[in-house]
Amino acid sequence: MPATLPESAPALVLAVPCVTEDGLSGATAEIATVLRVDNPALDVRTARVDQGGRGDPTGIRAVLADAAARRPAGAPSAIVVPQLVTPHPATIRVLREAIGASGANASISEVFNSNALLAEAAHIRLADAGLARADRVRMFSITTSADGIILVTVGGEEAVGSASVTAVLLAARLALPVLAASLDARPTVEEAASRLEQMGVCRIAIAPCVIGPETTPAALEEATAAVGAKCAAPLGAHGNVIKLIASAYGQALSQIETLDAP
Repeated sequence: MPATLPESAPALVLAVPCVTEDGLSGATAEIATVLRVDNPALDVRTARVDQGGRGDPTGIRAVLADAAARRPAGAPSAIVVPQLVTPHPATIRVLREAIGASGANASISEVFNSNALLAEAAHIRLADAGLARADRVRMFSITTSADGIILVTVGGEEAVGSASVTAVLLAARLALPVLAASLDARPTVEEAASRLEQMGVCRIAIAPCVIGPETTPAALEEATAAVGAKCAAPLGAHGNVIKLIASAYGQALSQIETLDAP
C-alpha cells in the first residue's frame, strides 16, 4: 500500500464470493476493519460477487455504481480485489461482467497470492488447532497429532495448481508430506488421503487454503469426516491475508498511475 494516497483515490472493493448469506460478516468484516484502521484515507467497501437479490446494495454492481458516483467523472473509481487466495475463474468472469454493466471506471486486481505467506498462515492455523506445534527458536514445526496434511482449496484445477506450490512450502515448514486437494475439482480430498496413506501416513489433518466465505463449514466438515481427519480453521482475517490484499490494491493503483502519467 502506498505511504500516501492520491486525492480521490479509487475505492478498494473487496469482492467476496459468498456461498452463504453471512459472507460479508465474520472474516470479511474483520479484514475490512483492519484495512480501514491501517489506511484511514482509503475507501474500503465489501461486495457480494453473487449480488444477492435484485437491488441488493451489497451486490458488486451496486457497490461499484455508488463508488463511481462519489468520484469525479472519468476518474478511476474502484480497484476490485477478489477476496480469494487461489485463482477462481468463475468469480473473475462475474466481476468483469459487473464492471461492464455498472459503467464504472474500475479495474480488477490479480488474485493476491504469496505462497510463502499463505504457508505461514496455514501453519499457524494448524498450530492453533493443536495439529502442529511451532518451534519459535528454530522457526519450524514439530507435528503433535498429524503426520500428513491435505491443503484444501476451491476454484477448480487452476486453484489446486496454485495451492500445490503453497503445499510444498508448508511441507518444508512442517517436515511432513503435504498434498493439495480441492472441494470442487480433482484431486479430491479422498484422492489426496489415499496417496498419503500409500506413503504410510496414519493421521491426516486438513488445512483449508481458503479465507472462509468461498466455501461452507459443512463442505469442510464433510470432507474431513470422509477421510477421518482433523481440520484446522480457514485462513480468515490472518495478518498475511490482509497484507496480500493491501499489496494487490497497491500494485493495481501503481499500474493505473503509470498509465495516467504523461
